[in-house]
Amino acid sequence: MIVAAGRGRRVGGPLPKQFRTLAGRTVLAWTLEAFRTAPQVGRIVLVLNPDDMGLAAGYAAHPDVAVAAGGATRADSVRAGLEALADDPPDRVLIHDVARPLVDHALIGRVVAALDDHPAAAPAVPVVDALWSGGDGVVTGLRDRTGLYRAQTPQGFRYAAIAAAHARHGGDAADDVAVAVAEGLDVAIVEGDERNLKITTEADFARAEVLMEKDVDIRTGNGFDVHAFAPGDAVTLCGIAVPHDRALKGHSDADVGLHAVTDAIYGALAEGDIGRHFPPSDPQWRGAPSDIFLDHAVARATERGYRISNIDLTLICERPKIGPRAPEMTDRLAEIAGIGPDRVSVKATTSERLGFTGREEGIAALATVTLVSP
Repeated sequence: MIVAAGRGRRVGGPLPKQFRTLAGRTVLAWTLEAFRTAPQVGRIVLVLNPDDMGLAAGYAAHPDVAVAAGGATRADSVRAGLEALADDPPDRVLIHDVARPLVDHALIGRVVAALDDHPAAAPAVPVVDALWSGGDGVVTGLRDRTGLYRAQTPQGFRYAAIAAAHARHGGDAADDVAVAVAEGLDVAIVEGDERNLKITTEADFARAEVLMEKDVDIRTGNGFDVHAFAPGDAVTLCGIAVPHDRALKGHSDADVGLHAVTDAIYGALAEGDIGRHFPPSDPQWRGAPSDIFLDHAVARATERGYRISNIDLTLICERPKIGPRAPEMTDRLAEIAGIGPDRVSVKATTSERLGFTGREEGIAALATVTLVSP
């Protein structure tokens, strides 16, 4: 659950902080993507302010995102999000503040893992600075920092336990750990991350951008593939069977589109091409569906700490006509790659009757893929 119903008045400005731009995208977009790409997360509830529900359709267009209207306080918004899950309750739920856009998969994984042995878990950073009390601009005393932590999110819970705790609590609370502790739940402390800052003031935007620029690794790869026509009655393009008076010739299913995208990912990783990973001399790949190859390339990117930012694919042929099937191909390619359709472009062009594609001897494909880490 991503809680994004606040107004962020301490930051100032005409927009709530979750809709302000950070490194070229909104804060909410960064936070949402962090959880959509996390392997431990199956679905997301985004809690928006009632005044922002006009934006709900855009976010809910993602098949793994639902939207709920929040309440007057943070606790009210969390309760609304929990109620939105009640018809199909999960075993575990993570509750995260939208204003922490730099959360990473390792921290998410630590919280989820702690729920194997505890009803609740939350990340925190030990307080290492000296603590003072003060008044009228002067130090009035010292405070012991032993055993003190700075709380972070996502805070994780067994769903049934935190839903019941919030229902009984009723009022507002500083965070969901406060609600859990009041209910008597044991909350495990897991290692937090200094990068997981909460954007609260204007200066935090600049600090977050510095952290993002310092660590982001962007790689771009391209892939090109060609397959000749052979006797048949359909071609497979981007995982979609397209009726045609011929088929494509190849050792696998000859999906020229998926082959180009797969090679683009391998290229961005500097890991060669499909032939290196799936040799055509190996009979086990004869007639194999090409989503196997793309699955492998995506897994390799994930293992090395990259996510796919976008895919741009151009199919080059005179026939069959790609335009009517392009939306379907886009959705299928996005599904295999594990990203949103809004990050995938499938388009087509002809070669103006020139060359082998112009003579309708085969189909070519050109793909560009961008990988981003973290």
